[in-house]
Amino acid sequence: MLSDEEAILLYPTPILYRKRFIPNEIVNLKNDRIVYIDDCRIKTEWEVLKPRNDFASGISWYLLDRGFKISKFFNADGELHCIYCDIVEYEYNQAENAYVFSDLLVDIVIHSDGTVNVLDIGEIVEALEQSLISLEQAKDALTKLDALLEIIYSGRLMDLIEGF
Repeated sequence: MLSDEEAILLYPTPILYRKRFIPNEIVNLKNDRIVYIDDCRIKTEWEVLKPRNDFASGISWYLLDRGFKISKFFNADGELHCIYCDIVEYEYNQAENAYVFSDLLVDIVIHSDGTVNVLDIGEIVEALEQSLISLEQAKDALTKLDALLEIIYSGRLMDLIEGF
């Protein structure tokens, strides 16, 4: 594995965008600071784009080869609020050196007490009905959701993000 310094030298800092289907928006993640990047992974540290009462900052790990974005959310005192897992797909635009991460709607939240909640499965149905996503994207989201839940329930989630 490359050191942080080697990885950043080999991979100039790209622009990161988050694309949502519900609501329909693309947001420049301008507050995300890339602290590690290689062909399969990006690690960022960030502050919230808009002030919130529940959390203020976080660390995100984009696992490009798996289609997961795993984030630790911290409150203003630096304490862990929760771990939030997005199911994503991405496109890379080489000419602009930009990644667009499309949120495939369904999410997993791991609360500080260890409870796990799956969120927004109904949004996949809504997005399909409104032709916002394809059937292939819906299948991809559910397949990735299943794989990530298996990792979480087997206690291997931290293995994915520790060490980079």
